[in-house]
Amino acid sequence: MSNNRYVKTAPDTCEAVFFEKGLWPVAGVDEAGRGPLAGPVVACALVLPPGYIIEGVWDSKAVSVNRRKHLAQEIITAAVIYSYGIVDEVTIDNINIHNAALLAMRKAINGLSSKPKVVLVDGKFSPPIDIPSLCLIKGETHSHSIAAASILAKQARDEIMMNLHDEYPLYGFNKHKGYGTKAHKEAILKYGLCPAHRLSYKLT
Repeated sequence: MSNNRYVKTAPDTCEAVFFEKGLWPVAGVDEAGRGPLAGPVVACALVLPPGYIIEGVWDSKAVSVNRRKHLAQEIITAAVIYSYGIVDEVTIDNINIHNAALLAMRKAINGLSSKPKVVLVDGKFSPPIDIPSLCLIKGETHSHSIAAASILAKQARDEIMMNLHDEYPLYGFNKHKGYGTKAHKEAILKYGLCPAHRLSYKLT
């Protein structure tokens, strides 16, 4: 691994604490897409090499779209293992977004090619899994693997929304990614709903 790409982790990161106790691999999991009016919720679970972080990942919520694309490629290159979980809008309507987000995280974790010893979960709730887990409020600030998983989940969901734009070009999914912008709501009023919309949400 290139020293230009990686720097040492801070000693108080969650991954470092577990690694020092002999608990590794440690996976981080996060999801993207709770709030949008359309499209799926996407989760990512991953394990990064112990003792390293990728510069810029800590600030994932603030990075530009182009920067996030580059970071996503670096994360994919660096990750020991990673997996996605996707739950579509029909399932979101059937089980609600909270349960759908947990399901997406469970799918991502279960999709990992090897079983982690511990899973670090962003937020207050852990999905039902048979692996010890730790929920972290604002997990990106405590866990580098959660921060990295957040970037991959966001990037994967953006790519899905770009594909949905090709299928339903009237709604501008390429710009707002399904979120409830003024332009998106105006398009719904003008053209009605498409199959990608979440019917259980207030759409206008």
